[in-house]
Amino acid sequence: MGADTAAAQLAALTADRVDHRFKGLPLDAEGLTVGELAAQRRNLFTDGFTTPVLALSAERLTHNLELMETYAARHGLAFAPHGKTSMAPQLFWRQIEHGAWGITLAVPHQVRVARRFGIDRIFLANELVDTAALRWIAAELTADENFRFICYVDSVRGVELMDAALRGTSRPVDVVVELAAGEGARTGVRTEAECAAVADAVGATRTLRLVGVAGYEGEVPEATPERVHGWLRRLTSLAADFDKAGRFTGLEEIVVSAGGSAWFDAVADVFAEITELSVPVLKLLRSGAYVSHDDGHYRKITPFIRVPEEGALHPAFRLWAQVVSRPSPEQAFANAGKRDAAYDLDLPFAQVLRREGAERPATGVTVTGLSDQHAWLGTTEEANLQVGDWLGMGLSHPCTSFDKWQLIPVAEADGTVVDYIRTFF
Repeated sequence: MGADTAAAQLAALTADRVDHRFKGLPLDAEGLTVGELAAQRRNLFTDGFTTPVLALSAERLTHNLELMETYAARHGLAFAPHGKTSMAPQLFWRQIEHGAWGITLAVPHQVRVARRFGIDRIFLANELVDTAALRWIAAELTADENFRFICYVDSVRGVELMDAALRGTSRPVDVVVELAAGEGARTGVRTEAECAAVADAVGATRTLRLVGVAGYEGEVPEATPERVHGWLRRLTSLAADFDKAGRFTGLEEIVVSAGGSAWFDAVADVFAEITELSVPVLKLLRSGAYVSHDDGHYRKITPFIRVPEEGALHPAFRLWAQVVSRPSPEQAFANAGKRDAAYDLDLPFAQVLRREGAERPATGVTVTGLSDQHAWLGTTEEANLQVGDWLGMGLSHPCTSFDKWQLIPVAEADGTVVDYIRTFF
């Protein structure tokens, strides 16, 4: 799929009409195209946006993209950020423009979205044994010689199912053996001996090609730096053992991949230790939550806490709601709830209040719970909270923030909305 086709698909997003599908947008924008609305550069606070409305910071989004581009380059890492975080092709392409090798995904639907928007390098960080999906992947590979697709395998049975589904196809599907992060971890092969059996099963087919090893260090039980480094060294040793045993044949590069958003510093450390193999190694990092970062879970676990000299990610999301009720001095309610805010890891964080154009810290306001459409607020006298105030909240867990919004305004610091991000969940 050529760059022109990808550009045309992205441009088509701006031709979509603003209507009832997209919450939070100005009601008088009905019928405008998304591109026409963006060109108006409306203000998030004064030009008709309705609450609740989720916004991305234009400046912080750019900062995060640039920071991880620099980090990956500094450490000699290829970067395939996990697209499941945003499922936003516009962000996929911004990530690629900032040096990404390709995009990581998790399920066939996500691959279809990425292919629709011209992504030519996809790493599926999951096993794939669905016959219909495998045949579709094979057809994509046949139709587009520039399409590179890699996925996990972790069982001989899985290899057999893939082989049966792919019989008669013209290009083999590239696979990596997934090493589990330990007993009780998610998917992946538990022992090196079992890894070798899976690799040999791949080698016995004509439909699959073994190109490397991979895994997810975020599943290491009771993770500490020492435990995570130890597991990553198992992964790199597995690649070396496979290479020595001649299990990689006819390759231009060997893929070694890991890296969530909590331990990419450990990945950088251990991948830097990889010794020379028979062909060059593609050291593939897959962290995805960085693109928006957050004010909760990832703010607490980001590796930049351990390596502050490398920089810092900035939380880019803010959910704006309006105070609609204050039945007592100690309690109030805002009009954003579970339908609007991530709540699987942490509740939203009250950050700022806006009244009559003035913004101040939300001192004395705490989000204590969420209903479907309401945020429960604990308040103090110091909060000076009134019905009608706008409350800006930080969120935890980008993956379950993006998926509640189909069209997200991107706003500059003064509230000027300069773009809209479309998601496909």
